[in-house]
Amino acid sequence: MLRTEVLAGLVVALALIPEAISFSIIAGVDPRVGLFASFTMAVSIAFLGGRPAMISAATGAIALVVAPVMAEHGYDYLIATVLLGGVIQVLLGVLGVAKLMRFIPRSVMVGFVNALAILIFSAQLPQLIGVPWLVYPMVAVGIAIMVYLPRVTKVIPAPLVAIVLLTAITIAAAVAVPNVGDEGDLPDSLPSLFVPDVPLNLETLKIIGPYAVAMALVGLMESLMTAKLVDDVTDTHSNKTREAWGQGAANVITGFFGGMGGCAMIGQTMINVKASGARTRISTFLAGVFLLILVVGLGDIVGLIPMAALVAVMIMVSVGTFDWHSIRPSTLRRMPKSETTVMVTTVIVTVATDNLAIGVVVGVVVASVLFAQRVAHFTTVTRLDQPGTGAGIEGGAGSGDGTDSGSGDDETTRVYAVRGELFFASSNDLVYQFDYAGDPDRVVIDMTDAHIWDASTVATLDAITHKYASKGKSVEIRGLNDDSAERHGRLAGNLGGGH
Repeated sequence: MLRTEVLAGLVVALALIPEAISFSIIAGVDPRVGLFASFTMAVSIAFLGGRPAMISAATGAIALVVAPVMAEHGYDYLIATVLLGGVIQVLLGVLGVAKLMRFIPRSVMVGFVNALAILIFSAQLPQLIGVPWLVYPMVAVGIAIMVYLPRVTKVIPAPLVAIVLLTAITIAAAVAVPNVGDEGDLPDSLPSLFVPDVPLNLETLKIIGPYAVAMALVGLMESLMTAKLVDDVTDTHSNKTREAWGQGAANVITGFFGGMGGCAMIGQTMINVKASGARTRISTFLAGVFLLILVVGLGDIVGLIPMAALVAVMIMVSVGTFDWHSIRPSTLRRMPKSETTVMVTTVIVTVATDNLAIGVVVGVVVASVLFAQRVAHFTTVTRLDQPGTGAGIEGGAGSGDGTDSGSGDDETTRVYAVRGELFFASSNDLVYQFDYAGDPDRVVIDMTDAHIWDASTVATLDAITHKYASKGKSVEIRGLNDDSAERHGRLAGNLGGGH
């Protein structure tokens, strides 16, 4: 419904104001730089993005990345960094970086969501420490409204009711509590075109290049992860490639309007999608439009909104974002330890670094290592003349040299059957599974139930062949499937002579 989209956009705009001001302070710029960035990012991505209803604006992650540029080189270099970062994002989007999302396991995604919820909650703590005692009952009232009002009616988003009601109480009772106006001065004019005054030379590129690359990668990581999260919440599909280059284009537009750049905002997106029920680009567009109207046209009124109201909204977003099912004892008992390890690692690293991108990368690396270790255990080598005596390869420990000698297909042939997926983790110890001294002159390695995935395995088979050859014995490798045969035929003998 259009009403839902409009009201959702208004709620998000109200929640964006203190966030944008806070991120401006982190980046070391005037509050208008963050507010205008939030306006241009939201409006631009509403048309360019690939995930309807997702909110993009100035974010803490981008603020942290570009802050050193502002501190060391000034505002013009900051905007130049934003522009270059946007161009890099467009290039990465066109090159298909979004396809890498398929390599992010579910356990990393769960860890990402849980870490996000923790970060959203922890970001509210400064507004709850060292404040007048009236803040606490106001937060409690705001939470109560958002918990119980939806059980009565969903005509108006509960977060909007909480914000309006608490603001009215604050004004009517003349309650002295921190408000939005205390966070910083709001702009009183519209954004205008801005071209950074920096030399177009290699020296400038050396200064802004590393920060622009970091901004591009962090922004894409958070945006694509958020898009996937919204896909799950709404049970719909989004165009991740379009979202990737759309983020870049939005950052270029933002830079030319003097904004500090940004990416998808997970907390505000959850307000829009989960708390308010928005599903279309209209809510994203209106969030930006309402933000500009509120800060420029109604700045004096917006400044009176108590921070307690916005804190209550974000606490409910945090609670709703956390995947409580993932930490139930029954779930943890059923879940493989490796999956739980990946989830917990992602949470810990993300919360410790306050950077969702770093947490996701570390989570993927840990998941990959544990997966490789797990798959390596399924590779076995069996001597067919003595069924059942084969030795499995487990994490680098093989037993092969102790294999008894026997009669093979005939007295001059020994047959080994290799089963499993052969890659660097599982094939490195394959070389120890054969009885080079005790085997007869002809050895057959049957690969019917195996698959060769990489050059490490081919190099291992070369090493086995060389070891037998050094003792005057021949090796026949047979039963390779088409893909394995092609890889083995192309690489065998060309990888360093069995080393």
